[in-house]
Amino acid sequence: MVSLIVLVVGMFMSVLDVSIVNVAIPAMQKDFGATTEDIQWVATSYSLALGVIVPASAWLGEKIGLNRAYILSLIGFAAGSALCGLAWDLNSMIAFRILQAIPGGVIPVVALSMVYRIVPRERIGAAMGMYGLGIIVAPAVGPTLGGYLVEYVDWRLIFFINVPIGIIGAIAAVALLPAFTGGLAKRFDLPGFLAIAAGLFSLLLALSEGESWGWTGYRVLILLTFGTLCLALFVVIELEVDHPLLDVRVFRFWPFTNSLILIAIISIGLFGVLFYIPVYLQQFQGMGAFDSGILLLPQAAVMAVMMPLAGRIYDRFGAKWPAVIGLSVMAIGTYLLHDITVETSHTHLQWILAFRAGGIGLAMMPIMTNGLSAVPPANTSGASAFNNLVQRTSSAMGLAAMTALMTAQQAQGSSDMGGMMGAQESAASSGAAAGAAGSGGAGGAGSGATSAILQQYSLDQAATGQVFTNAFDDLMLVTTVLSAVAVGFALLLKSKKPAAGGEKVVAEA
Repeated sequence: MVSLIVLVVGMFMSVLDVSIVNVAIPAMQKDFGATTEDIQWVATSYSLALGVIVPASAWLGEKIGLNRAYILSLIGFAAGSALCGLAWDLNSMIAFRILQAIPGGVIPVVALSMVYRIVPRERIGAAMGMYGLGIIVAPAVGPTLGGYLVEYVDWRLIFFINVPIGIIGAIAAVALLPAFTGGLAKRFDLPGFLAIAAGLFSLLLALSEGESWGWTGYRVLILLTFGTLCLALFVVIELEVDHPLLDVRVFRFWPFTNSLILIAIISIGLFGVLFYIPVYLQQFQGMGAFDSGILLLPQAAVMAVMMPLAGRIYDRFGAKWPAVIGLSVMAIGTYLLHDITVETSHTHLQWILAFRAGGIGLAMMPIMTNGLSAVPPANTSGASAFNNLVQRTSSAMGLAAMTALMTAQQAQGSSDMGGMMGAQESAASSGAAAGAAGSGGAGGAGSGATSAILQQYSLDQAATGQVFTNAFDDLMLVTTVLSAVAVGFALLLKSKKPAAGGEKVVAEA
């Protein structure tokens, strides 16, 4: 249990950084004097670097030893975070974020591999429930903690706070984690690494910049085509080489493949709502960053309670029914979000988000645990790399697709609203002219013009809010359908209690 806590702390820190940084983007933009398009590279560069490093993480853990890779990654992440906190301009921040992402991509992979090495198979569900606190709860807590630091302290503290946590985590890992034998990795598969790194980099870049570059622009289309071809080449290479970087043959185990599909859908739904709800609260309900984070805190608390409970349920009953019930709750909760308006009360929104979070917390760990348990122990490191790769890339790609859909819906909504606004503007202008004529003077004309401007501003604000919420409502309907599809895949999981009797791996010095 103590070893598991050490792993959870490192996992929590690395995943928390993804969502907590998003809250600080506006403050960074102001300090660095950057454009909106340029400042997004603070997040984009981190995602691109993760896509490159995660595939090599399993090989690194086997080469130098899992515990050694974990400790060095904690220290490296703390050092990278310190450099980010010291960044003096946008270019330095982007460079330091890339350095921070390298150990940040290694931590989840080696931590998950270690969980499966130190925990007996009959207790893996409860252990994964604890481990899942870092995967699910950290992103939900990020907006609250980040909002407080940005609003009341300084945005640089969101990076500096990782330094003591990383150092303490590394010391605890040295003292408490068992040692695993290193030097077991085969020759590094350079062609495979280059293929998957180039493929993921191209796809993530295209999806991240599609909105600004244009989805039908030649740059985006070339990147999407090149990325797809590189991933196809990666599969061919891995099937042919003697020592593959990631053994794609693990996909022949349907429970594992099914779990990746379900994890991708959950990640898309989770991170999409975590991104757009704060935007809705801050731009259209006038809330500050910290207050909007506080509103999201109950859903994090629900997840924190449900994750360990879901792990114990898995140990007793298997994955099927926790997954089916949890995904059904997620689908219902997402559907309830489709009718929010600018006037929706905070209490109502909190209840919906907490209800939906309960479903995610119930489903996530049984699905992940069931998939990884279907893979032979010798392939656990590669499977955990694929698992983390799907989590990170699906959330990034899903958010990009959601943004594209939101942009298209808002553009259409603005166009539809334009005709009605034109008529209202004419009425407002006529009212101002009539007011000026009735007053018969310059003072009356000025008063009428001011009133018309205020009225027009109010109409514009109301129209913008209406367009956003209509687009968000459509997005939630699409996500509801996606969640319902996931329920169908969850019904394919086995309902029997997982077989016990797994042996704890004895670590060698």
